[in-house]
Order: sequence, then C-alpha cells, then structure tokens
Amino acid sequence: MKIFNTAVVCNPQKHYMVDISEKIDRMIEKYVEPGNYFAINRGRQYGKTTTLNMLAGRLHDKYYCLQISFEGAESMFATELRMVSGFVKRIGKELKLEHVPEVMIHDWEEEIEERDPFSDLDSRITKLCADSDKRVILMIDEVDRASDNQLMLQLLGMLRDKYIQRENGRDFTFHSIILAGVYDMKNLKLKIRPEKVHKYNSPWNVAVKFEEDLSFSKKEIAGMLEEYEEDYHTGMDIDAISQMIYDYSSGYPVLVSDICKHLDENITSTAGFPDRKATWTAKGVVEAVKRIESDRIPLFEDMIKQLEDYPELKEVMRRILFEGESIAFNAYNEVLNLAKMFDYIKAINGRVAVSNRIFEVVLYDYFLSEEETGNVTKKAAELNKSQFIVDGRLDMETLLRRFAEHYAYVYTDNDQKFVEKYARKIFLMYLKPVINGTGNYYIESQTRDEKRTDIVEDYLGEQYVIETKIWYGPKYNADGEKQLCGYLEQLHLEKGYMLTFRFNKKKETGVKEIKMGDKVLWEITV
Repeated sequence: MKIFNTAVVCNPQKHYMVDISEKIDRMIEKYVEPGNYFAINRGRQYGKTTTLNMLAGRLHDKYYCLQISFEGAESMFATELRMVSGFVKRIGKELKLEHVPEVMIHDWEEEIEERDPFSDLDSRITKLCADSDKRVILMIDEVDRASDNQLMLQLLGMLRDKYIQRENGRDFTFHSIILAGVYDMKNLKLKIRPEKVHKYNSPWNVAVKFEEDLSFSKKEIAGMLEEYEEDYHTGMDIDAISQMIYDYSSGYPVLVSDICKHLDENITSTAGFPDRKATWTAKGVVEAVKRIESDRIPLFEDMIKQLEDYPELKEVMRRILFEGESIAFNAYNEVLNLAKMFDYIKAINGRVAVSNRIFEVVLYDYFLSEEETGNVTKKAAELNKSQFIVDGRLDMETLLRRFAEHYAYVYTDNDQKFVEKYARKIFLMYLKPVINGTGNYYIESQTRDEKRTDIVEDYLGEQYVIETKIWYGPKYNADGEKQLCGYLEQLHLEKGYMLTFRFNKKKETGVKEIKMGDKVLWEITV
C-alpha cells in the first residue's frame, strides 16, 4: 500500500499524492516551451523538488532535461576551477542518464582550461546546445545553497549573458533554465552578508515571473483522499475532511501531507480512535493538527531560526499576531517581502496575514513561551485548571470568570497603553496552560482586526468561540455581537463568548447573557 510522505521528494508509485498534472501542463505551455528562464521560489518543504521531478518526467521525450542540485555543494564554490569542475561533473552525469550521443559526452567532459574556467564553461555550453539534436533544459534545485557566494553570482551572470546573446542570434545555450529554492535570485541581497551587498548586480533579471500556485486546493486534496478511500474504505466524508485539512493548512503541501500521515499512521488505535473509520473524522483532523503543532518538525525549526536571524521579521510577526495590526503588503518593503518569500505571510485584499492556521498557532506558542517562565498569568491559570474541567468538558464560563478576577487583581493598575496593546496576549497566556496537551486553538484571520479577534478553541471535539475586543462604544459593541452571531452560524454553534477590555474610567464590568435569534452570547467585561 502507498503511504503519505513528508520527506524531500514524493514518488507517485509509493506515495499518496495530489494530482498536479494540470499545473505541470500550464508550466510547460507558459514557461518551458517559449524558452523562458524562471525560478520557483517557495518556502521550505513546499514541494519544489517534487514539482521539478514531475516536470522533468514530462519533458524527457521532447528535450534533454538536465536536473542537478546544489544541495551540500557549498564547498564547490571555493574557487573558480572547483566550481566549474563540479558543475561540469554534475551535468556530465545527467547527459549519460539522458543517453545523449557519446561524442557529445566526450566533448563535454574534456579537461577544463585552468587559466580561465568560466570562459571554458561558456564554450562547453555553446557547443553542447549547438550540437544537440534536442533542445536542452537545465534545472537547478537548491540553487540558493551557495547564493551568498560571488562565484554563484558569476555563474548566474554568465547564464544570463548567454540568454541575451541567444535572443540576439549570437549564441547557443539552454532553451530554458529553471531554478528552485527559497530565496529569490533577484533578491540575493537579502541573504548576502552585509560586506558583500555591493556585489549584488541583479544576476537573474532575464527571468520571467513564476506565477503558478503550488499550494493544494480543497479539490486537489479531495482527489488524493479519494485514492486513499479506494484502498481503505473508511467511510470518511471526503468533502468535509478535505475542507478541514485545507482550512488548517491553506494548502501548504508538507502540512497537508503531515495531517494525512498522522491520520493514517499515528492516531488509529489510540484513545478515542479505535479504527480508521473513527480516525478519518473532524475529531481526528483536530487531533492530527494538535500533534503537528506540538512537534519539533524541521519546517517549524527553520521558521524559528529565521525569526531569530531576522529581528525585524520577528517584530513584524509579533505585531500582526498580538496587536492585530493591519499592515498593507508592499513588495518593496524588504521585511514583508522576506516573510512572503518564506511563505510565512500572505496578502489578503492587500493586507498582510499569517499564511495558515498551523503557522499562526506555532508562532503564538513560540512568542508566549518566551514569557511563560515566572509569568503570573500562566501560574494563575495552572492553579485554577482543575476548576475549568468538569466531567471531561471545558467550563468556559468559569474560565472567563476566573480570568476576569485575575485580570482585575494584576492588571487594573498597570499602564493602560501596555494592557490595551497586549490584552489578547494576556488572555492567551491564561488559556494556553488550561488546554495544553488536550485541546488546541486557532485565530480566525478573516474576522481579526486591530479591534477584535475571534479565538476558536477545540477541547475534546467541542468548539468554543471567544471574541476578544477592545471597547470602542455601544455601537461598535453591537456590531461585534452581530458579527459573532454570523460566525457562530458558519460553525454551526449555538453559543459564543465575548471578552471585552474597557479602559475608560466609568467602565461597567461584569457578566451578562443575551439572546440574539437562536444564538446565546455570554459576555464578560473587564
């Protein structure tokens, strides 16, 4: 039987995979056949290598497709001769796999001219492409592994110049070049060390913009689940499960696969999930997401490393999450461009949002953990935790009442601007230790702004929506009640909670319960 794969590359013979054949068709028609040079820049584990493999498989009949990688090749760029030798060796291996005529392989592998290796490489490429009975395509995976090296820029510059000469009818070179990596080759100055920034010279400005969406849609996820269902007959609601997986992952490829892998391999036969039928349910998806969010997977470790390496990026993400700041996306803002390049953010109607729910919760937990040690709010929640769990259910009313008491005792006399800025953060610091290990939460990005945030909490399959907001007057409060009712309707819930922070001197605090149509709103003001 096939399995779900979260490793480097997927194989359709071994793994359940989303069908990306239509995307490959569009890539060939729009980019490869016209002879364009382009770069596939996406975040870590976004399926770039798998996409290159699938694309190469479709091109082999019509083209000589040379597929190399710079993974682990950093030392290759120590000198010009080593760089050219390594490049020639990698291409030579591919030429043999492509079964090109022996005379072409012999010419390509001749001894390199040590006095001017780059000029020698230039000539080899010209001869290879001029003598070939098929057009030659070059694919370089992990191209940004050595992108902070001047020799890498020199190689790209040479390939760019040959492209320009080809367009002028004065040279022969690769029909199409496809680069894949996280960093955009047009923006190498984001990675190059400060003392080398002056060497940045737009080495890849001949590339066309690659606009194919490599994330998985709900329909594509459903197609993969249909194949799985043919093998196991779980009786799952494919439409509902594929929608849930998409809602949590926003189609980020490795997250989609990881959710499915947990459902297939790790959850069945654990408490509450006696068989596959019980596992492939909404409750099972929530459990899979909870396990992913609490795990130290390479994708999350890389994300935290990037935040530590780029303090300005870390600060922007903190502002988006905790202050609800509405930031307009601008491609010329280097910090936002960096975050988008890593696929940590996306632009929705021109405004910045975290790219998916799973990333958002991982980031929330990361930022909260930086302040948890010795935090009085966390300690208060842990002391009262036994009061909040009654017969295996979360008593949200009691939790909110105890939070209000704690807030009044600790924060009422604090600096108003600080509390107003971090009100949601204070509540999440209280909520997290209560549900930790059993429940999970996410922030509904479509309803979030600088004034209100909907927190959706799941505890043992039961959902709770808590709207946290700052008091801006009775009209805004009434609008918030209507919006919360609408969101409850979307989630098919009858009851919601409103936690309002008021900072005016004559504020009225306390609890009230109101009915709006068939919805019940439990409102607490602090």
